[in-house]
Amino acid sequence: MEYVLTTENLSKSYGRFQALDQLSLHVPKGSVYGLVGRNGAGKTTLIRLVCGLQTPSGGTYMLYGKRSGDRELEKIRRRVGAVVEVPSVYQNMTAEENLKQQYLLLGLPSFEGIARLLELVGLSDTGKKKVRNFSLGMRQRLGIALALAGSPDFLILDEPVNGLDPQGIIEMRELLLRLNREHQITILISSHILDELSRLATHYGFLDRGRLVKEMSAGQLEASARKSIRVEVSDIRALVRGLDALGLEYTICSDKEADIYGEISVTRLVLALSKEGCEILQIRKQDESLESYYMTLLGGEDHE
Repeated sequence: MEYVLTTENLSKSYGRFQALDQLSLHVPKGSVYGLVGRNGAGKTTLIRLVCGLQTPSGGTYMLYGKRSGDRELEKIRRRVGAVVEVPSVYQNMTAEENLKQQYLLLGLPSFEGIARLLELVGLSDTGKKKVRNFSLGMRQRLGIALALAGSPDFLILDEPVNGLDPQGIIEMRELLLRLNREHQITILISSHILDELSRLATHYGFLDRGRLVKEMSAGQLEASARKSIRVEVSDIRALVRGLDALGLEYTICSDKEADIYGEISVTRLVLALSKEGCEILQIRKQDESLESYYMTLLGGEDHE
């Protein structure tokens, strides 16, 4: 498999605080790689190192086969676009004027392509509207347009949907999927909104306290996630007696609902509950969410 980014025992410390601790991960070409972890897990530190904003305390990383410290790495970084934390934009300029400044900064020979970029991120109709009057979602999309100005094939985004309203989140999701699927741009994305990340990512890296806990594809996650059914019943106490008699693992969700795990014979379940005088009102199959898998992976510790 070809990788756009790999890290080998990458470490970063600030005094006694270890932000990254011998982190080794692999971002496949063409993937949407989701960094999963609570605040302080090391996601932003990793992004800042890869973008060249900070230097490692130990270990190395490789971009397109060029190792950190290599003299050719800065040339390779031209293939990388990034939005780290808050997009850096000129508030008193229009979207088009911001892109022209970015083109000049990158030394691009002409402004050709700006109209296409504005259309791509859904800002082609903003005209003379100043960025200070943009919504947060519009600013985020402008930040991505600026990151795409040099036609990179690797995009790094730090919390791109943070603070967005539901409509803004949907627009951002559609944009990122389009960039990945139609323009073949590899994306490394950090987000603590795990439900949204699960709609985007093809691969995951689970971080905790600067360490990589697990790395897997979306397919592997789906295969390893626990299957369950959620049942709504007339008597939750009777349900508990019936499930205990069958030796099934379960979690009580409310005074009428429970999740039952593992392979379950619905016929056996109905018969067992009938003996307890318990009626099933509703039953539906469900898979473990990314968030619940993450919590299980970290042993149920207190995470954001």
